[in-house]
Amino acid sequence: MNLTRTEARERAELITVDSYDVRLDLTKGEKVFGSTTTVKFMAVPGSSTFIDAITHTVHSITLNGRELDPGAVSDGIRIQLPDLAAANELTVVADAPYMNTGEGLHRFVDPVDNEVYLYTQFEVPDSRRMFAVFEQPDLKGTFKFTVTAPSHWDVISNSPTPAPQETTPGENGGARSIWQFAATPRLSSYVTALIAGPYQSVRSEVASSDGRVIPLGVFARKSLMQYLDADNIFDLTRQGFEFFEAQFGCPYPFEKYDQLFVPEFNAGAMENAGAVTILEGYVFRSKVTGAQIERRAITVLHELAHMWFGDLVTMRWWNDLWLNESFAEYMSHLAAVENTSFSSAWTTFASVEKSWAYRQDQLPTTHPIFAEINDLQDVEVNFDGITYAKGASVLRQLVAWVGPEQFMAGVREYFSKHAWQNTELNDLMVELEKASGRDLDRWGQLWLETAGVNTLKPELDVDGDGNLTSFAIVQSAVDDWPTIRPHRLAVGFYNLNGGGKLERVHREELDVDGGRTEVPALIGLAQPDLILVNDDDLAYAKVRLDEKSLATATAHLRDFSESLPRTLVWNSAWDAARDGETPARRYVELILANVAAESDSSVILVQLRQLATTLNFYVAEQHREATTVAAVDTLWELANSVPGGSDAQLQFVKSYALLARSTGQLDTVADLLSGSATLEGLVVDQDLRWELVASLVAGGRLGTEDINAELERDNTASGQNAAALAKAAIPTPDAKAAAWESIVVKGELSNALQGSAVAGFTRVLDRSLLEPYAEKYFEAVPGIVATRTHALAQQIVVGLYPALLTTQATVDRTDGFLAALPAESAALRRMMLENRDGVARALRARAADVLPGDPQAGP
Repeated sequence: MNLTRTEARERAELITVDSYDVRLDLTKGEKVFGSTTTVKFMAVPGSSTFIDAITHTVHSITLNGRELDPGAVSDGIRIQLPDLAAANELTVVADAPYMNTGEGLHRFVDPVDNEVYLYTQFEVPDSRRMFAVFEQPDLKGTFKFTVTAPSHWDVISNSPTPAPQETTPGENGGARSIWQFAATPRLSSYVTALIAGPYQSVRSEVASSDGRVIPLGVFARKSLMQYLDADNIFDLTRQGFEFFEAQFGCPYPFEKYDQLFVPEFNAGAMENAGAVTILEGYVFRSKVTGAQIERRAITVLHELAHMWFGDLVTMRWWNDLWLNESFAEYMSHLAAVENTSFSSAWTTFASVEKSWAYRQDQLPTTHPIFAEINDLQDVEVNFDGITYAKGASVLRQLVAWVGPEQFMAGVREYFSKHAWQNTELNDLMVELEKASGRDLDRWGQLWLETAGVNTLKPELDVDGDGNLTSFAIVQSAVDDWPTIRPHRLAVGFYNLNGGGKLERVHREELDVDGGRTEVPALIGLAQPDLILVNDDDLAYAKVRLDEKSLATATAHLRDFSESLPRTLVWNSAWDAARDGETPARRYVELILANVAAESDSSVILVQLRQLATTLNFYVAEQHREATTVAAVDTLWELANSVPGGSDAQLQFVKSYALLARSTGQLDTVADLLSGSATLEGLVVDQDLRWELVASLVAGGRLGTEDINAELERDNTASGQNAAALAKAAIPTPDAKAAAWESIVVKGELSNALQGSAVAGFTRVLDRSLLEPYAEKYFEAVPGIVATRTHALAQQIVVGLYPALLTTQATVDRTDGFLAALPAESAALRRMMLENRDGVARALRARAADVLPGDPQAGP
């Protein structure tokens, strides 16, 4: 299943791909589909290589008119190709398996109407699950798909959908039609796509900068169309087209642009050329938070940016995956701020993306942004917060370093020179150097080739009049990753105004380099109430506040006039609590005292998630129950204090249901579900009902019959996932045993149902329910990784790790497991190291959760 970089390089030296002609028969039943591939390619005469093809059965292989024995040259994963000519034609006739893992050609049956829906997910190495292919990004070719499917289906691919031609019924009966798609431009195989089934669509169009009219389509399953707000998606898409075409100096490169919401998707979306697939959860059937709406918008813009950066110009090998994703992530936020209504997207970026990056960068498995990717397994384990979030954060720093106008000038030249080709990082850096005049060699070495996050803090002196006599920014690094880096950043001064609001009164932008950087421009200015290093969040670094600023921030966090500086202080407080520098219960107090005044939905979402993490893991064990009960009571008070029907109210109620544990709290949840208790403006719709049901199930108030009754109300894909979570959350030994059997032993659940069951299994108020499974977990995971696809294995290895048994014994057992793990088990080793770090970090935070008056506290 693996492919090494050396193999890929050697294959690319031997062959050049011309075209693929792929014929698919989707009428052969529930298990397999027919896949016939004809590929034309050039090669070094007399050489030998292989083509990738994960198959159920290979019926025939014909190379240059010569029949090859499938039993001799195919092992179900690769097909060996001996004695090649200068010009070659290969035809592989096979059956391939449908998947239920969100990888390859995924097959889903809608419980509402029993209709079948298919879609592909090929990144990283899974186009080989649908057709025979030279599966590496630098062997581009054109792709022509011909698809036989039930006549009532819609079939969508990278090229515009042709009119279907009806053909004779298949072996399973029913009307069949054939769709013959035109050939695509030259693409990497991982961005090709096929989406098929009785999808319904809404159509529109957008004018491209070169005068073309680009057809637009938004698709969803029939049973979800009533909830699809296609106009919003079209508006965002047009705004993205306008912004990206202007910024990139390059018209949209494809003939049409379809966006398809598909079931059981593993990621947020995928940038298939002209046929983007998107997580179906972004079709909102119930009231959702502003954070979810904004996240969908960022996702739409992110995938659109990939049409240029990733699809038009593609990385040569997966070591530049970070640049592919980071560029799209940076550009999506920039487009949101500058050309949509989501003008506070940089606040969300600081709260969501950068906090993810900082967390990932402090794990023992952190790695340079520009990571050495030796094979496909390396790609799978490096699809992480470094690749996406740190990369995007550092790219934003690069923009500040070279200048925004210069950055875009370099990008425009890059697209102009490399359209339809494969590139490496240096190809972009050369253009940025030319545009900016800055030497980026040292910058790239320090930022892209080393790991770890720096910490920045101010050091200052004031005179008797309160004026600054010295000011410096001190930069530090941890011992394991001691690199000190250059930063382009701003220092902000904030004072409380007459209305009690913290407003910026001065901003100083400068280059910071070395362990200590003096800032003479600030000498003589009055010391403000609060000094914020890294104002505007240009740099990627942890930030600490001076003593006066910390006191101001603690007392007046809710009083910032703008959301971004407030978020930076939020982040600093979280970071200090997570690092065990401040007591966890102080952080809980900070959240509960200030979150109701927060104006940004995404920030509220993050703070409530971090509240749950702090209560579950970081509060000292002897204080955890009382602190949690008190915090949940406060959440109910907050839900009653904010405006009825507001975003904050909905978020507080959801958090309340998630954390409820006392008799009174579960009574309130039950009353909300039954309707005997109400909150002004709160609509208990179906998705919220499921959250209330799960709360009551975990609390021992509801059982299997209640869950089944709720499923009768909502026998949809969403309902089935919610029911799977709830059943796994039943707090009895029998229910936990049944969930474990389903997830770990049988392994027959789809990716979505398995993810829900995993979440339910670990949702417990009584953690002793999980104790019988700690040792079973360590016994099972090697076999899970060996026999399941990466997506399903990762769900189990991460999701079922006994993190809630937060003891030194868990750390020690993990250490023993790691010591016995073979060196080649890189993916499993990485996941287990990260699991271990979470528990070890929690133990350190618990030890630091000491307040004055605690029995263990000193005088």
